[in-house]
Amino acid sequence: MSLKPFEFDRQFGELDQVIRAYLGRTADGEGEEGGPDAALEAYLRHTWHTRPWAVAVAEQQIREYADNPPGRLRRRLGEFYPVPDVGLPDAEIRDWLERVADHLKRSIEDGAVPPPCPPRTHWEWHARFPELSQLFGGWFSQDMPDEFPDHDSAMRDYATQTDAQLVARAVGELRELSSLGLDEAEYAVALAELGMEVDPPAPFAPSAWIAQLSDRLRAGGS
Repeated sequence: MSLKPFEFDRQFGELDQVIRAYLGRTADGEGEEGGPDAALEAYLRHTWHTRPWAVAVAEQQIREYADNPPGRLRRRLGEFYPVPDVGLPDAEIRDWLERVADHLKRSIEDGAVPPPCPPRTHWEWHARFPELSQLFGGWFSQDMPDEFPDHDSAMRDYATQTDAQLVARAVGELRELSSLGLDEAEYAVALAELGMEVDPPAPFAPSAWIAQLSDRLRAGGS
């Protein structure tokens, strides 16, 4: 029988977070000058600033998995973590996991914390702005024109159908997004990374619409 959620999280929960940071990217583990690659650096940057204790948990879980890969019985019973496709042959997965664990350990021992900066991977955008990924991906997807007459209607629907605490969280994330100081092309990329599949309403540039959306949601969608 497959692992129950509690047992899965205890053995593989943080390992899974690290692996998810690599989805859609080719796993390497080595960046410039022997440091972590972009995906692992994004995981470290976000986790050090939100859940610093989890870095050590990730290192331990990855190390144990690499040292004790699942045998045929555990595979048949489903009592193991199936590493998703990270662009490596199966024979290279173990060495890659060990390199990742080494980078995590070095980060802890040296206190090497990546400085704050705008997100650099798809995973990091969603990890840093989880409520905006719900807002943009759920209300401003390619289906928005079929569901709402305009952007304002979609925004009001989100504001009235979503718990007030989550709306407040979205407002905070919008303000944080505005504070990144990106140029307009970069803000357009940010919106796309967070799931928005329609253009901002005319005549707003991406940054101006983000600011207006924050003000409107803070006012209750009015």
